[in-house]
Amino acid sequence: MIKGFLITFLLSFLLILGCGENKQNPENQTENSESGDNKGDLENFAENMKNLSESFNEGKKVNPVDFRELKSLLPEQIGNLKRKNASGEKTSAMGINISKAEADYSDEQGNKSIDVEITDLGSVSGLTGFAAYGWYMADIDKETENGYERTFMYKGNKGYEKYNNDSQDGEISVLVAKRFVAEIRGSNVSMDELKAALDMIDIGKLEGMKDFGVEK
Repeated sequence: MIKGFLITFLLSFLLILGCGENKQNPENQTENSESGDNKGDLENFAENMKNLSESFNEGKKVNPVDFRELKSLLPEQIGNLKRKNASGEKTSAMGINISKAEADYSDEQGNKSIDVEITDLGSVSGLTGFAAYGWYMADIDKETENGYERTFMYKGNKGYEKYNNDSQDGEISVLVAKRFVAEIRGSNVSMDELKAALDMIDIGKLEGMKDFGVEK
């Protein structure tokens, strides 16, 4: 799940960086094309990434919550689906720090499955609105013969849900305190089961950690 965010973030950054360079020096692109020398951009890439992320967080550095804390919020069981495994990790690259925890649940026969992931977007939390999750900046309400997708409010936080009636596959995502993302994906399950999984995550505790690790 987080891979899509990172890809979108990097693409957004490159677009912003490229536009900035063109505005500052219209001839820069031509000169670089002729010389084939992008060494300057490569040398400054990491620093630009860091500066960009901090600018969207009002100049603040944000250290993510320990993934072990996030892991403790994962339920032991969802209905009759038992947790098969749980894991967590912290990822650091180019001044960007993210932590996440995830778990897989399934029934004894392996017919039904639900995946739950909680992510602390840390130092890039300010970018989530337009880069990480496009639905956050939109109101969606779409329905077809096969299913639907829509945005909604959940305990004061904006969320997104999508479900396919034929395959009985679905997903729910909620952006908590503009920093944490709770994501639930399921196969061969009902939307009610996915919502039950969401209800088992302590959203209030996540909201209470919104200022954790914020440095001025």
